[in-house]
Amino acid sequence: MPYTKQAVRTDTAPPPMPQFSQAVKYGGMVYCSGNIGRDPTTGKLAEGGVKPEARIAIKNLSAVLEAAGSSLNNVVKVNVFLMTMDDFVSFNEAYDEFFDSVDPKPCRTCVAVYQLPMGAKMEMECTAYLNPEAKL
Repeated sequence: MPYTKQAVRTDTAPPPMPQFSQAVKYGGMVYCSGNIGRDPTTGKLAEGGVKPEARIAIKNLSAVLEAAGSSLNNVVKVNVFLMTMDDFVSFNEAYDEFFDSVDPKPCRTCVAVYQLPMGAKMEMECTAYLNPEAKL
């Protein structure tokens, strides 16, 4: 049976811009677009720096994964974009709140970038496998 790709959409995470989907399911996997620490109800960026932004971004990704039929426990790859590597430790503290008990830990890349949308201090994207009972 050939795979078809399917967009994922949930109102429990910020809406995507018209140029992309919140995530796409394909071949038993879900590929999530990058998320910044934007509150889904107010649309505003979290205040207080990289740690609160990271917490909201990860919650947004969790909501998208759940809507797709997956979860943070199923994440296999994470890409992180920081405005400065000075925030690496603070980001990791927030990240560990969500991924500390995940085993094995997801593969991860973390790079510093020049600029992010809305003046965000971080952005994160991930790839996860779908739960076996999830529809493709």
